[in-house]
Amino acid sequence: MMSEARETTHFGNRQVALDEKQGLVNAVFHGVADRYDLMNDLMSAGVHRVWKDAMVARLQPPKTGTRPYRVLDMAGGTGDIAERIINASAGYAEVTVSDINSDMLRVGAERAKRWRFGTQAKFVEANAEELPFEDESFDAYTIAFGIRNVPRIDKALGEAHRVLKRGRRLLVLEFSQVDVPGLDAVYDQFSERVIPPMGRLVTGDSQPYQYLVESIRKFPSPSAFTGMIARAGFKRVTHTAFSGNIAALFGGWKL
Repeated sequence: MMSEARETTHFGNRQVALDEKQGLVNAVFHGVADRYDLMNDLMSAGVHRVWKDAMVARLQPPKTGTRPYRVLDMAGGTGDIAERIINASAGYAEVTVSDINSDMLRVGAERAKRWRFGTQAKFVEANAEELPFEDESFDAYTIAFGIRNVPRIDKALGEAHRVLKRGRRLLVLEFSQVDVPGLDAVYDQFSERVIPPMGRLVTGDSQPYQYLVESIRKFPSPSAFTGMIARAGFKRVTHTAFSGNIAALFGGWKL
């Protein structure tokens, strides 16, 4: 009797069984959690902070209202997006920081104790593909540099749509495909020759950063990803390129 073929996906440049990818991704982030944000600063020369600020500016969280403004920040373990949102709302927004990786959440929860409005954040371990939240329970869903690590992106987008209230928005910040001639070659060389050795120097292991470089290259093109967002049910889908499309901000509304 022939065995049933297993569905596969990419883990960097490797093909792995679809149900194995999440465990492999978890192992990557368990190993780098404590120095994750430091490496982001080094890899992007601090520019990731500008991109994240632009994401929160696009969100425009309110500073007052008759009921709580609830945000789900998915894959946001270390809390840097949550802190920005809460500060931008002058402490009005309530942010649920959700991540599948317990070490990333540990780092974020410890940092939140030192935030000005740290009590406005809570940290919940959860899988983006199967969220433990009620339908239409959030006013915004944000995810920064995390969607490409989800094995079933379509399921995660469907869950984002489910937990959002009607009239509310999704924002996805993610690395993209450089579209400036000359910059694309420089970026490829930097990614391949500098980032993994830098990761080894800072964290003691280059393999997680080799995976991260490869995962960026495997992520769908902007047009393909905007199509995925639309198929999940979102309307008025947008794509804004940052820094020659090194990163991009995608948005959509649940109408």
